[in-house]
Amino acid sequence: MEDMPTQQLEELRYIRYDVQESIGYITLNRPDKRNALNANVVTELKQTFAYAEEDEACKVIVLRAEGDVFCAGADLGYIQELQSFGYNENLADSTHLMQLFHQIYTLNKVVIGQVHGHALAGGCGLATICDFAFTVPEAKFGYTEVKIGFLPAIVSIFLLRKIGETRTKQLLLTGDVIPADKALEYGLVNFVVPRAELADNVYRFARRLCVENSAQSMETTKEMMARLPEMPLEDSLRYAARMNADARSSDDCRRGIAAFLNKEKLTWDN
Repeated sequence: MEDMPTQQLEELRYIRYDVQESIGYITLNRPDKRNALNANVVTELKQTFAYAEEDEACKVIVLRAEGDVFCAGADLGYIQELQSFGYNENLADSTHLMQLFHQIYTLNKVVIGQVHGHALAGGCGLATICDFAFTVPEAKFGYTEVKIGFLPAIVSIFLLRKIGETRTKQLLLTGDVIPADKALEYGLVNFVVPRAELADNVYRFARRLCVENSAQSMETTKEMMARLPEMPLEDSLRYAARMNADARSSDDCRRGIAAFLNKEKLTWDN
């Protein structure tokens, strides 16, 4: 792997970015703090995702972490600092995190979470916002904000879309921490695999997307998935018809149909 020159993302302290075989790896690199979030970590994540989105060497993104924990949520020192914030400062800080979640959710590239350890509070939010998530049997998940008098406000928007109202209420109102198999049952994650096989499973899945799928088609499909839930039925159908028509005239569609008709095996990663 070749590390990206950090000067292109200012001076990264908490995040690493590297690319291997069209997979861009964004790594939380704060293991001594259990990869906890603060304003600086969120800033670096936003910068790195923005860079990866424009990086032509990267087709699919994997979000992962160093250490034993994927992400423990907000940094304790940062929580203490928030106590001195006024309303406008708190709103700016909340907006900062909201922008990160929205950025990942609407990114033009698929984001895969490689959740090797516990994902709690804001860390569980990061796992939630990924398009796909792989985890290990030992990992635990939970939105524990209500236990400290806080609100899981931003993640609730995405969680309602992802798993529905009944399970969202159960998780957010209880603050319960659940095991990986329950997270799989609820639809928080897509795959639970043994720890020793996690990285390889994520790599093979990401490579399959790179090789077998059109990047243009995945980008447009992800955009549609973000927009459709809020549209009335008639509007959504008209929107889908327009997107369908646009796709038919794209270079990728022409290439894909030609390969299909000629019975040629198509590799998109070139």
